[in-house]
Amino acid sequence: MMDELGLYEDVDPGRHRRRRKKKGRSGLALILTAVILLVLGGGAWWGATKISDMLATPDYATGGTSETTATVKKGQSVADIANTLFSADVVKSAKAFVEAAKENPKGTSFQPGTYKVRKQMRAKDAVTALLDLNNKITTRVTLREGLTFKGTFAELEKVTKIPAAEFEAAAKDPVELGVPDFWFKRNDGKPVEKSIEGFLFPDTYEFEPGFTATSILKKLVARFNAEMESSGFIARAEKERQISPFEALIVASLAQVEAGNADDLGKVARVAYNRAYKKNMPLEFDVTANYWLIKQGKPSKSSSELSKEEMDDPKSPYNVKSVRGLPGGPISNPGAAALKGAIEPPAGEWVYFVAVDKEGHSAFAVTLAEHDANRRRACQAGVLTGDSCR
Repeated sequence: MMDELGLYEDVDPGRHRRRRKKKGRSGLALILTAVILLVLGGGAWWGATKISDMLATPDYATGGTSETTATVKKGQSVADIANTLFSADVVKSAKAFVEAAKENPKGTSFQPGTYKVRKQMRAKDAVTALLDLNNKITTRVTLREGLTFKGTFAELEKVTKIPAAEFEAAAKDPVELGVPDFWFKRNDGKPVEKSIEGFLFPDTYEFEPGFTATSILKKLVARFNAEMESSGFIARAEKERQISPFEALIVASLAQVEAGNADDLGKVARVAYNRAYKKNMPLEFDVTANYWLIKQGKPSKSSSELSKEEMDDPKSPYNVKSVRGLPGGPISNPGAAALKGAIEPPAGEWVYFVAVDKEGHSAFAVTLAEHDANRRRACQAGVLTGDSCR
């Protein structure tokens, strides 16, 4: 019926098949196009990611691995520090550290020293570590006023583990350690021994890794020199006290050891000046005899234990029992207050003093009768005992 109507009369069966094939190819083309676009899109994303990675600053993503140290040297720039850290594999790139330092408000305030850090740490963490002074590696020691050079070396040995003998060897030439040569001159005609005694300024010190006996002593002497400059000690000794700075230093060392209380440092210095320069009297300070024992490597003694022979040893340059004037040199390392007391002693004619209470305060006297009365006061307070109170 349909053929009779001629509905298929003009239809070419072959052409019909080709059309179906073309439709199939079009579908395949669409699929291939989609795949190509997907591949191209993925490639573009991958390429963009790789480019982004290439442009990003290399930085570690963790707080680090094993602990190590990093040293910031005086005068180094941030870039110098960054290169040091990069070379030690603390940071992944110097650029990362520089950028992290710029982002930190204190990123230009790095202090010289050696710090605890970690290998392969984030740059911002490395910046924080180098800004934290609690991370700074130092050896800390406090040297109290009045220590002798031997006492100072013993304290340094405890903390630094450097034998005291090494400090003694390093201290043989104080000028080499930075003590100006002009110090070893005195105007009273007595000989001068070049010793480190008196020049090891008492203070709290921090020593960075790599220290030696010599470097430590140089730092103590440098601190002494700075104190002399800031206080004007040298010029004032010459102009106001009219003595050599070395003699004033001896007086400060005597006052440091003899005064039982900081309030009396200046008065003890005045007694020393009065006896040595004004009254032409022997000092009769027990502490100098004890110092001579220490200097010879012998154990120290209390004043009551010192024999008459030890107090009046004719061979001792520190004999002030029968020898007039100041001893051969400083007998301790005085602190700032004792140095000030030697330069600014209060006015007074005192030539005697004795401790009169448990706090170490002394009573000062001009006459022997006044001194005897003060001694009785000391006996009543229990400060003096035994033969001294009979």
